[in-house]
Order: sequence, then structure tokens, then C-alpha cells
Amino acid sequence: MLAVAGGTASGKSSLARALARRRPEAVALIHLDDFYVPANDPQRGMRTVSATGADILDWNHPGSIDETAAAAAVDAAATSGDHRLVVVEGLFALALPKIVGHATWQVYVDAPDDIRLARKLVRKIEVQHQDPLISLRNYLLSGRERHAEYVAPSRHRAGLVLDGTKPTVDLLAAVDDLIGAHLTRTDRHGNNSEQTHAPTN
Repeated sequence: MLAVAGGTASGKSSLARALARRRPEAVALIHLDDFYVPANDPQRGMRTVSATGADILDWNHPGSIDETAAAAAVDAAATSGDHRLVVVEGLFALALPKIVGHATWQVYVDAPDDIRLARKLVRKIEVQHQDPLISLRNYLLSGRERHAEYVAPSRHRAGLVLDGTKPTVDLLAAVDDLIGAHLTRTDRHGNNSEQTHAPTN
């Protein structure tokens, strides 16, 4: 299992997707974003007040992730026999004990706060068509603090820290150096699983 963490818009998801896209027959990809508790469940997760004054799920707090469900998904993928590598990516991939405790390799994708914020705002505008003013206010209200409290410290658990400002192909090359031998061994059917070249972007 490879755990890939990093701040919002650091490049961790792009790296994880590139790994899975390059070797779909060998890699299972799990996004921790898929394991947030229901936003309208008042009994689970951590709540906060947004910049609009609304009571909402705190998406920047690890307590809002259903850690048990995420760990169960990791275990299912790891024991299925269908994959050589399970990649788990998310803000808290190195912060949740049930996730990082199962990781063979730990990677943290780092990027300066201003670059991450700019990338997030571009995504909000171009992809999600949301008002970036709300994002900026929420960042100042709690997002920056949550990152410093829960995400950034997990960098010290990483065996490999990557520069998220570099192209994804460069990050792939660094991960290859870390886990490449594992992915190129003969698989359980006796087939050689030689790596293909990393895609350019």
C-alpha cells in the first residue's frame, strides 16, 4: 500500500491518478474524499461555521472522515488478489492511524500555500463554477489553520517528500524509484509486469 498525502491542490490526487492510469491492471486507487461522513448527519463528523454563517461539515478536519469505512475499503482491495499496489490518497492519508498504519510506503506532496490556494481558486472558478470569495473567506476562517494543525505535520511521517510544483511525470519518476521493484516483479499468474513509460502532461 502506498499512502499519498498533501494539502489541498498540492498535486497528490494528480499523482495518484497518474499511477493508476498508467498501470490500471495492477493498481487500485482509493480516494479518502469518498469517505467523508454524510454532510447532513448531525451525529457524525466535525462541524464548523462557514463564512456564510451556515453550520456545515468541516471538510478540513480528519474527524469528518469515516476512518473505519476507509480502512475496510483498503483491506478489501489489498486482500482481493487483483492488485499489486493499493494507492490511498487524501488530505489525511498520513494522519489517520488506520490508514497510515497499513502503508508500506508514505509519500507527502508539498507545495507552497500561495500556489495551493491559487490552484484551488482556479478549480473553483473553472471546474466547479463556484464563487471564489467564499473559498477565500473559508480559508482565512479555518482552512489555513486546519492545514497547519492536521495536514502539514503528517509530512514528517513520509518516507518521500515530493515537490508539488514539478510536473506529474517528475513525481512519477520519484515514486518509481521508491516502489518500482515491487511493480516490476512477476505477478501471481507468472506474467512479467514490466513498467510502461510514464505519461507526459
